[in-house]
Amino acid sequence: MLFRTPAFKAGLLASIAATSLASAATAQTAPTTSAAVTDTAADDDEGIIVVTASKRAATLQDTPISVAVTTGAAIERSQVRDLIDLQTLVPSLRVSQLQSSANTNFIIRGFGNGANNPGIEPSVGVFIDGVYRSRSAAQIGDLPNLERVEVLRGPQSTLFGKNASAGIISIVTREPQFDFGGSGEVSYGNYNAIIGRASISGPITDKVAFSLAGNVNKRDGYVTDLASGSEFNERDRWGVRGQLLLKPSDDFKLRIIADYDKIDENCCAVVNIVDGPTGAAVRGLGGKIDSRNPLALTSTTNFDSDNEIENYGVSAQADWRAGAFDLTLIGAYRGVRSYTNQDSDFTSADLIGRNSAETKIDTYTAEARIASNFDGPVNFLLGAFYFRENIDFSPTLTLGRDFRNYASLLAGNVPAGVGLDPGPAYTVLERLGFAPAGSFGAAGQGVFENYDYRNRAISVFGQVDYDVTDRLTLTAGFNYTRDRKTVVSDVTSTDVFSSIDLVNAGVRLGIPAAVAGNPQFNPLLGLRALQFLPQFVNFPNAVEDGKTSDNDLSYTLRVAYKASDNINAYATYATGFKASSFNLSRDSRPTAANLPAILAAGLGKPNLTTGTRFADPENAEVYEIGIKGQYTGFAFNLAVFKQSLEGFQGNIFTGTGFVLGNAEKQSTFGVEIDTSFTPVKALNVTASLTYLDPKFDSFTGGTALTPTFGTQPTDLSGETPAGIPKFTVAVGATYTAELSESARLIFHADFNHESKVAIAQGAPTYTRETESLNASVTLGLGKGLEVTAWGRNLTDAAYLTTIFPSVAQAGSLSGYRNLPRTYGGSIRYRF
Repeated sequence: MLFRTPAFKAGLLASIAATSLASAATAQTAPTTSAAVTDTAADDDEGIIVVTASKRAATLQDTPISVAVTTGAAIERSQVRDLIDLQTLVPSLRVSQLQSSANTNFIIRGFGNGANNPGIEPSVGVFIDGVYRSRSAAQIGDLPNLERVEVLRGPQSTLFGKNASAGIISIVTREPQFDFGGSGEVSYGNYNAIIGRASISGPITDKVAFSLAGNVNKRDGYVTDLASGSEFNERDRWGVRGQLLLKPSDDFKLRIIADYDKIDENCCAVVNIVDGPTGAAVRGLGGKIDSRNPLALTSTTNFDSDNEIENYGVSAQADWRAGAFDLTLIGAYRGVRSYTNQDSDFTSADLIGRNSAETKIDTYTAEARIASNFDGPVNFLLGAFYFRENIDFSPTLTLGRDFRNYASLLAGNVPAGVGLDPGPAYTVLERLGFAPAGSFGAAGQGVFENYDYRNRAISVFGQVDYDVTDRLTLTAGFNYTRDRKTVVSDVTSTDVFSSIDLVNAGVRLGIPAAVAGNPQFNPLLGLRALQFLPQFVNFPNAVEDGKTSDNDLSYTLRVAYKASDNINAYATYATGFKASSFNLSRDSRPTAANLPAILAAGLGKPNLTTGTRFADPENAEVYEIGIKGQYTGFAFNLAVFKQSLEGFQGNIFTGTGFVLGNAEKQSTFGVEIDTSFTPVKALNVTASLTYLDPKFDSFTGGTALTPTFGTQPTDLSGETPAGIPKFTVAVGATYTAELSESARLIFHADFNHESKVAIAQGAPTYTRETESLNASVTLGLGKGLEVTAWGRNLTDAAYLTTIFPSVAQAGSLSGYRNLPRTYGGSIRYRF
């Protein structure tokens, strides 16, 4: 269950309070390796944005990396509440909410995975204040006291110890201030949405500053369950974050952060897209399905979902300037405790009784960097990164009280002429003595899983910049990663029917052994679809050691040229890496190469099939050229790239489980354009365009939907990956009208559009075309008081974000739809 120990909570809250209130004896202004940032051009006459994507404070124009920067002011005006909303402002970023509050997938340039299975590392790395967040449950909390969010596109390895094959989201919050101040905000919107935020910061002494921030986010669900009347897709989360900043000298500072946040929500509702042949059986049991209503704000279940997530941690960062060198040390501990449970058949019939998971994640990271500040032409950064993660994962799937009758309806009768009188298939097999009467499909049977996952990794990374002239710079960087994973499984299946050998059962019915394995002669083989909880071959065992061992050397080569004071250009070749990922699920099966040895060792189980235990590593590379320009009132960034991933790790849902595998190669040609235009001081306009042309260069072991919405192995080589829009456009405008010396009116609007795209592989008729229009009007009344009216998805655009085969309902199709229109008002006070 959740880590709810009162002593632990009290200790963590005490540490947060201590972080905020502790005093120290020394202070001065310290150096900073993460510089401040101006909010937007509306707040800064020059419109200059300073970022630290290169681990050095530099203007966006002078940073030779494809990076999109969203400032705290822009996020505030667009009413972005968490990372899921951030995609409306960054066109190359896509964020998908899946089956629970703990499952969110981040995709950059069409590459990304990592949700639905804690054994799969994400391809997009998320860092908050320099600390790596390894799993989505630790990434999706509300965004507190933001300074900016930097989205680094393409493989990142030489500046971040944790190698990221697809890109990085770097979130930077405001550090404590030595000037006393703070803010408070209360917002109310439709669906009874109540959001409260408050922060305070100031000095403890002239050498020590603190900050303390808290947030509450509540909302009724926007999906109504037709069976129970419950509301799904609600919000119920809160958090607290304390910081302490010590500056004992101009050359040293120490920043300590402690945080805790909690989510407890009923999420996430599923819609029925295709009501297949099993629908009649569900209704025959008295169950309800909101049939063929893909954009519904209604659902049908027989119990509410549980999504209880606790996320907490402590980090410390020390920055020390020693002559011409800057030394940075970061240490952190992160903990995640989650419990989820869901009615996964998404009908009011009790087919799946429980689909729960308890997850405990403990992550320890340490990083050390040294960077030079020489006056000469050569400067460098050298670092080391240590990563240790322990995951205890215990999912459970059981059959419900209606499953036996449901399966009997689907199974039908054994036909005459096979040795026995015809009758219900379940009953016939029980009469043959395969199991006691009534044992097939009994409520409470299922699969009970436990995985003990251990990951240890170290990286050494660095980069050297050589100024050939005052305009031309050559850069070379590297990252050597050594990654080791060990997994121990303890999985038990109590599903009696899944343990029956239907070939042998056919022989006992009188079918000749020579043809008993042929569905044409053995009608019992048609029941294999009901054997989706077979016995499990645990590992390590005599054949499989449950370990992976990866080593990789990634590198970056870049040339940057300052053509003028206004134009910079760069060309980059870079590689990236993601280590092997484990399949922590009941679908983890021996490989075809290992199966003969498994059987020879006596480890075979009834109905054992081959599959994957883990996916091999991802190896990324990118060729990229870019031009950045900064003029009075106008700025642009242009990047053209060809990016590919060899061994891209895919995790495809089949309706009863997941297929984990590697695409031999997936590539994307793309163009990214970001612009900012300020024709007059009062008006700032932004426009961004992303063009992506992706393809599977080679994916012989792919999986795709069938015309009847099952899944089947498919060679996807040469095909276009589903879910990646060719064009994504984001435009925004902010206009500030000065009403008086103390009052002003700020109008803001932003619009995001994604072109039509197939949602899933093998289902070209099911497409998604998205749009989101957001706007706000803020009246600043002076003395820090602001009143805002806001709205998101104002056109109430409705579309499917994801589709998948319905659970235990062959021939049916389910999916998730987007958030409908939301609107409300806010009052904010700064002091």
